[in-house]
Amino acid sequence: MSESLPPVPALSNRSLDASSNSHLEVPGYDRTRIEPAVVHFGVGGFHRAHQEVYFDRLAELGFIHWGVIGVGMRRPEMGQVLDAQDNLFTVVERGVADSAAKVIGSMVEYLLLADDRRAVRARLADPRIRLVTLTITADGYVLPDDPEQAHESVFELIVDALEERRLARHAPFTVLSCDNLPDSAAATREAVMTLARRRAPELARWIEDRVSFPGSMVDRITPATTPEDRDEIEEDFQVGDRWPVITEPFMQWVIEDDFCNDRPPLDRVGVRFVDDVAPYKLIKSRLLNGVHSALGYVGYLAGHRSTYQAMKDPDVADFIQRLMREEIAPLLPADVPGMDLDTYCDTVLERLSNPSIADQLARLCRRGSTKVPDYLLPSLHAAHAEDRPRTRLAFAVAAWMRYLRGEDLDGAAIDVQDARAEELREAALRGGDDPKTLLAITDVFGDLSDDAASVTVIRESLAGAFADGQNLRSALASPAQPSDHANGTRPQETHEHSGPHPNHDAVA
Repeated sequence: MSESLPPVPALSNRSLDASSNSHLEVPGYDRTRIEPAVVHFGVGGFHRAHQEVYFDRLAELGFIHWGVIGVGMRRPEMGQVLDAQDNLFTVVERGVADSAAKVIGSMVEYLLLADDRRAVRARLADPRIRLVTLTITADGYVLPDDPEQAHESVFELIVDALEERRLARHAPFTVLSCDNLPDSAAATREAVMTLARRRAPELARWIEDRVSFPGSMVDRITPATTPEDRDEIEEDFQVGDRWPVITEPFMQWVIEDDFCNDRPPLDRVGVRFVDDVAPYKLIKSRLLNGVHSALGYVGYLAGHRSTYQAMKDPDVADFIQRLMREEIAPLLPADVPGMDLDTYCDTVLERLSNPSIADQLARLCRRGSTKVPDYLLPSLHAAHAEDRPRTRLAFAVAAWMRYLRGEDLDGAAIDVQDARAEELREAALRGGDDPKTLLAITDVFGDLSDDAASVTVIRESLAGAFADGQNLRSALASPAQPSDHANGTRPQETHEHSGPHPNHDAVA
């Protein structure tokens, strides 16, 4: 009888010290020497797979004065796991051919905002803290009119700490949003300044003069970790991590070079500092986020449930790559350093096809009333303004409208996860194959109803392509073409757009 393997020890400083695991990369620096300089709000999978990895790489290069204090927002589970693991966690990069795992040691402390606001404020007021970063989702930037409710926001704490630092004559910290908003820097500045003005004019002036709010663009696909993933990681890498994070090899971080209190040397580990982040955000939001939405709705209605399954379908894959290359890319600036559009399209298609990062389409379909207006509709509006091809863009919008009815093409129920799900579902059902009822919701669709060609494609797609699976299969190969003029007259200009779209600052 073979002997059973010994249990894998729980991840901790002690287990790492005793480990001789050759399959797992561990911190090569002395964690006891790491000093905090960053407070991050919103410790989810994305932050741990993205910003923490960059700061861990800094520590590996000897920059030990850029440790991170993580602040969770509401749920205690993450804090319980990190506390038991000495704030260590494992990032597993799954490529097409192989995987690699690294234990990240850059987080020096974890606090739960809901439990101890006083401790979080004390960390923010500490003059060693030079940078505050945020991944709090779009809802976190909406300030209630009620001052008592606003008092519970992250930004009230930031203003508290800045006031304390001003009175103590300490330098302020830079506030850097890493959230995927059209203009996260402006949203951050506005939230902070609104609360500061309510409090004291002199504080508002000090913040206006002294505090920096750089914009940034972040990118790394990070699916949710399942119990099965955790068990597989434990077996493959012999690490007892209760909450590892799984991600892809690709990652990108572009930051405006505007810091008021020291700048972390993140350019040493792959971050790009730029004067203007807007064109980077524009390209990413249109060619990744917008395509994510299109793939989510079209792929789901085609019967698929993951990005990998959808991209294995040749009809869906062809639809997506032609959407990118023929309809979205020609609207984007072609002269952005480090963002060659052909290469970027290739990279996105490769990432979406990675079988090891099979993101769930249902996740991509969430919050459509926010994502579609931010990431998909701007391309459609721009294509209309420039009289360029937009049939597939309109088809993708039709797919969202059909998805909003709450059942797939076989009649199975769809759990539409959206803050406006009830309102949009009612309009989608009432309108049926005529999109005018949904298009009347102008705070979502804008003036799309004025684009007769796109409205025709949407109406014909709802009545035809999305009637059943067989019709959809045929339509994917050849979406409705209302007329040569309506579909644009310059397809030969696909990669010859001479400059940024005139409205790109407004939508980036």
